[in-house]
Amino acid sequence: MKASLLVAVIAISLITIGFSSAHAQFQSGGVDVPGSWYVGEGLKKGDRFSYSMCHIDYKDCVPFQIDFWFKGDRKSGSETQWEVETVVRDGNKIIKGTMYIGKIGVEPTSSTDSISQFSRSFKSSLVWLSAYATSETASGGKGPKQFGAPSWGKIGNIGGEQIIPTSKETIAVPEGTFDTVLVTWKTGGKYSRVWVLDDFPFPIKADTYAHVSSGIPPQEYQFQLLEYQQNVSKDPFANIKATPDAQMGLDCPKNYDFVSSNQNTNTNTMIINAKYGPPHPKAGCDIEWIINFKRSVNVDEFENEIHYDIAVIDTSKPGLEITRSVAQDEGRDFLFTTSGQIRRTTTVSEYGPSTYAIIVYGTGPETVSPDPAKLGWALIPIDIQKGTAPVVTPPVTAPTIPSWIKNNAKWWSEGTIGDSDFVSGIQYLIQQGIIKLKS
Repeated sequence: MKASLLVAVIAISLITIGFSSAHAQFQSGGVDVPGSWYVGEGLKKGDRFSYSMCHIDYKDCVPFQIDFWFKGDRKSGSETQWEVETVVRDGNKIIKGTMYIGKIGVEPTSSTDSISQFSRSFKSSLVWLSAYATSETASGGKGPKQFGAPSWGKIGNIGGEQIIPTSKETIAVPEGTFDTVLVTWKTGGKYSRVWVLDDFPFPIKADTYAHVSSGIPPQEYQFQLLEYQQNVSKDPFANIKATPDAQMGLDCPKNYDFVSSNQNTNTNTMIINAKYGPPHPKAGCDIEWIINFKRSVNVDEFENEIHYDIAVIDTSKPGLEITRSVAQDEGRDFLFTTSGQIRRTTTVSEYGPSTYAIIVYGTGPETVSPDPAKLGWALIPIDIQKGTAPVVTPPVTAPTIPSWIKNNAKWWSEGTIGDSDFVSGIQYLIQQGIIKLKS
């Protein structure tokens, strides 16, 4: 009996040692590529980049394009920063602004208000590795990281693992084909991947996932290089016109409370826990939404992979008569969330008492048609204030005098036509308001 127990203990120990060894081996990386890399490596004045990108904090990773040009240096106190002219193409909108980016930790320290949300996405995705790899250590940076190193650092969240240079990979993106080093880490049960290129300032491509303690990890960010140019001496965005800011002058609320709504869908297949603010939104301004989709059988568990929409409906008609769909406004059939947790804004186009619907079309992967087994919706009445549009002064235009009147004046001065013909031209100008008489 004792001998059998001893054998069992030894077997378990060997299994445990084997597992630990395999786990440690996985956690140790290193690629047979000479040299090192850091965010900003090789960056210089005149570099212009274009990336397609999405980030979880901007509309649950809805893609946008960001183009940026390193114009030159800018002094901020004792620090010298990059001044980076930026254009964002978000659906049918064009947003222009400027980011101010550090020289050692190549990440935005500030930006103009117009692109602040995109600057945050840039910082949390394209230059995220600057938390681990910078140009030098003398001024507080992390220093470059060797491709052959077993690890570049450790993810800070609970359950996070090592950031590992994993393998050499040749990848193709719209800008071209590159021989890169794949850097990976695991968090929330899924692998995140970033491809970096020696002597190139930013990663070529990324596909990463957010940390979750349970459920399916949502996409945290994705990007890929669309275009790269060097030695651009003149502003490449000078002739690009930004889409007018429809909210300028509306005095949209900045600080506000949230109104809560916690209800089952009309089909009792899902619980929708929603908050919106401000309590009385203004027409033309934004509503901020925090929405959690929960299982109807367990309110502590989130639903995953939900195809949904936020819509305005006409309650005077039977059924669910949709008058405006946020998904359709964005050119999509559905909105989508992997994790069942949403924080986003929608622009208000109506005013007065309105009814919003959070519609669940079904569940399943984003790229396939949703399974309608959990189809349903929840209605949320919201009282919309009428917005105060800015007063627009029409441009002053020079009066236009018809050519026949100009000819009449010439011919009258030459004696070709009589006084009555000349006076008829004057009368026409008075009737059209071109000549104004004082009363």
